[in-house]
Amino acid sequence: MSTILADHLISCLIAVPFLGIALLVLAKSDEWARRIALLATFAALGVAITALLSFDPGQSGMQFVERAEWMPTFNIQYAVGLDGISMLLVLLTALLSPICVLASWKSIDSKVKAYMALILLVEGAMIVVFTALDLFLFFMLWEVTMIPMYFMIVIWGGPGRIAAGIKFVLYSLTGSLLLLVGILGLYLEGGRTFDILALSGQTFSDDVQFWIFLALLLGFGIKLPMIPFHSWLPDAHSEAPTAGSVILAGVLLKLGGYGFLRICLPILPDASVVFAPLMVWLSVGAILYGACLALAQTDLKRLVAYSSISHMGFVTLGIFAFNEQGVQGAILQMFNHGITTAALFLAVGQLYDRTHSRSVDDYGGLHKQMPRFAVALSFFSVASFGLPGTANFIGEFLVLVGASYTSFARVLLAMLGIVLAAAYMLWMLQRVVLGKALTRAAAALPDLSTREMATLVPLAIIIFVVGVYPGLLMELMDASVINLVEQARVGLPADMAALD
Repeated sequence: MSTILADHLISCLIAVPFLGIALLVLAKSDEWARRIALLATFAALGVAITALLSFDPGQSGMQFVERAEWMPTFNIQYAVGLDGISMLLVLLTALLSPICVLASWKSIDSKVKAYMALILLVEGAMIVVFTALDLFLFFMLWEVTMIPMYFMIVIWGGPGRIAAGIKFVLYSLTGSLLLLVGILGLYLEGGRTFDILALSGQTFSDDVQFWIFLALLLGFGIKLPMIPFHSWLPDAHSEAPTAGSVILAGVLLKLGGYGFLRICLPILPDASVVFAPLMVWLSVGAILYGACLALAQTDLKRLVAYSSISHMGFVTLGIFAFNEQGVQGAILQMFNHGITTAALFLAVGQLYDRTHSRSVDDYGGLHKQMPRFAVALSFFSVASFGLPGTANFIGEFLVLVGASYTSFARVLLAMLGIVLAAAYMLWMLQRVVLGKALTRAAAALPDLSTREMATLVPLAIIIFVVGVYPGLLMELMDASVINLVEQARVGLPADMAALD
């Protein structure tokens, strides 16, 4: 590894997508714009893999840390670093970005250069958020992620794109303003520093923690999205182009969960404990509510969107279990949900490109004319509800184990959500894949092309490998999770802290 890359690994990773945007300016055709974007996303994936191979999973602290003075008057730094938690989410971002470019190769035929630039912009911004060690830097790039998603929806979206885009922005801005209030509170009460690591070592009064946590809860909860702040998500997914849905469900939703892990638990442990019962019940409610709404859908995209609300409920349920099993399960669930749901949105997009319909009633019998697609959709569907041997199973299992230490009743309710997930996924498969074609168009659909297979096969491999051997990811984040849980359990009562 060259000295520059070794000393500035994260900066190189961040720079690659933005360099790709600069190169897009020189693209003389749409085809060249696609190639440049694909090259840039693969280059970023290569740097992310380099970071993974150089990463020491035995260390609990931040690695590859880079710091530089940015605005010294306000103690603002360019500060980035990686631990086992953020490493997984950076890998997820880098993996899904080239898949988004490939998925848009044919379906996006207008303003291609701008579209590819937005994919690269949101990739670079998300990597900064997942590696930021300065709250000001964290917030700045958190805001940037909203911009490309808005334009993807309103320019390349469906018939209701304007309303969906405005709704997305209004919810996002509301959450961002509350997040800013919480960050400024930490800055003023924490000795006027935005340094996340320095703030994690400080002690705040109960009142300060309560109000700051409340502001951060609303900011992160809207992004996650938690009920009752979820209503923007189905509309955004329904109108967004395929790559937009993949980015939104695959990575952007994880920003909320990551915020709880990186900021709330280590910096505000007492408030985290106070709000834990509410968070747990909201999580169980999201699991059941999202599953019930998904069961009622006939629009394929809205079905997958509501399933995301249900699956992300497991994330917050695990985070606020305050033990290693729950937190590990939550992080695995974020990664696995990103892969599985991205694959489902890709599959729905491939159908939509052929028929311009997302209605379940317009399909049927696809196992005959689209056997490769039928196999892929079936695999991703059973993976989504956590069939043993697939990635989602181990994440949900660990979350349930972690939650069982405090309330077995809530575990039983969450398990009901898994049963409902199996019901709506199998119902969808029966209507779309099995039986006879319900329309003439469905009876003449071509099977997946080589390019379309190239977007799905890597995701299927990851789902299978993680499902069979989850230790690959668990070992990567184990030391970081133990360190985080020790920080978070400071706020627990003695009897609960003694639980193993």
